[in-house]
Amino acid sequence: MKIVVGIGGVTNSGKTTLTNSLHKALPNCCVIHQDDFYKPQDQIAVGEDGFKQWDALESLDMEAMLGTVQAWLSSPQKFARAHGVHLQPDAPDTHILLLEGFLLYSYRPLLDLYTCRYFLTIPYEESKRRRSTRSYPVPDPPGLFDGHVWPMYQKYKREMEADGVDVVQLDGTRPREELFLQVLGDIQNSLLNHR
Repeated sequence: MKIVVGIGGVTNSGKTTLTNSLHKALPNCCVIHQDDFYKPQDQIAVGEDGFKQWDALESLDMEAMLGTVQAWLSSPQKFARAHGVHLQPDAPDTHILLLEGFLLYSYRPLLDLYTCRYFLTIPYEESKRRRSTRSYPVPDPPGLFDGHVWPMYQKYKREMEADGVDVVQLDGTRPREELFLQVLGDIQNSLLNHR
């Protein structure tokens, strides 16, 4: 049995923290981070807002990400071994893929592959505060959050809602352990229901 779980949402909402906790707790679990599919910096366009468009779908090589997901779907055992995931002998037929990223539900070819989709949200002020404490390989220029990051999040969230993408909304201000236990319980129930 194969389960594909999406962990999406706004910047700095706790997606990676939740994904890492689930990865440790679930059997035969692999992770694909959308951030690993950014195009090279010189291929990121500058938009009308004057900023490099890091938070636009076009900044990501989504075809490569889809290909990576399809490689897992075709052989989760082989994919796991190639990515250093120890397969648990007590769960040989259970394979879980966690996809983590901020634009997971904006690329149509991926939409039908999810078993379940989660979307973490936090208020503007909290997102901005958390982002200001992070360091990125390419540092944020002044004004990026208000001039690009937040408006792009709002744009893609509106599109996701208009397209009727079914997601479980998660409040990223809730304690980490609560979020983890909720999603872990959902995944464990999916495993039981698919047997």
